[in-house]
Amino acid sequence: MTETLRTESPAATGKFGDYLELTKPRLSMLSVITAVVGYLVVDAPWVWSHFFFTIVGTSACAGGVASLNQWMERDTDAKMKRTADRPIPSGKVPDGAAFVLGWGLCLGGSALLFALVSTLAATFALATIIFYLAWYTPAKRTSRWSTEIGAIAGAFPPLIGYSAAHGSMEPLGWVLFGVLLFWQIPHFMAIAWIYREDYGAVNFPMLPVRDSTGSAVARWSLFNTVVLVGVTAIPTFIGETTWIYFGGTMLLGLWFMGRAIQFLNPVTRDRCAKKLFLASIGWLPLQLGLLVIDRLFLL
Repeated sequence: MTETLRTESPAATGKFGDYLELTKPRLSMLSVITAVVGYLVVDAPWVWSHFFFTIVGTSACAGGVASLNQWMERDTDAKMKRTADRPIPSGKVPDGAAFVLGWGLCLGGSALLFALVSTLAATFALATIIFYLAWYTPAKRTSRWSTEIGAIAGAFPPLIGYSAAHGSMEPLGWVLFGVLLFWQIPHFMAIAWIYREDYGAVNFPMLPVRDSTGSAVARWSLFNTVVLVGVTAIPTFIGETTWIYFGGTMLLGLWFMGRAIQFLNPVTRDRCAKKLFLASIGWLPLQLGLLVIDRLFLL
């Protein structure tokens, strides 16, 4: 009886930290940061209140999507070692509370963007929610292309920030979309290869589960990395950045491609997957930071 009460109690109360964890703050922060980058690269008058509401609305939508994603995947999360301790499968947060929190954040964030930022920014936020929850999350159970579908959903946040600052969309905004889209493929392929046994245990048919040797995973990662480097060069050729930016982005791209090339080696693939993952984490802020600095101070 004592043990039963001990396990049920957290689900009945739920600490603030458990609900915060439900919003995946680190992953949600990525969405917020890329939205901020989208806002910063626009050459437009600066309005602090407008910028603030963009951040708050984007943060709420990102946290809500993360909560609902965990609510939808609570059964598979409970079966994987890396996710079994998440708030819902561990019993720290009740299913119903996660559902209410998720929708509350999504609807509240979208309404804030509609009312105080711009219709276009709110539309991109809604696109993120719909793509992630209605397409990507179900696709993880059925499609080999789930990672790529998720990359589309994850590439919308820069457009929220860009359209919030600009009021419309221009080529540079779509370049940011492309950067996030193609960056996510090698990033998540590396993660999925590292945890392929976990994903295989719940029958997620993603490429790293279906490709037992990892050869196709590595080739696909390299292909998308090469495309990514090409996309990062576009701003210079359309007159949106200086050649200083171009030189810096090529150096960063060669470093990232080098890690992707190492991932091709079947002998060291497991070790190189971790190196590719870490390189992807380092590359993104450096690349986006270079773009922002060039736009604000050099152009």
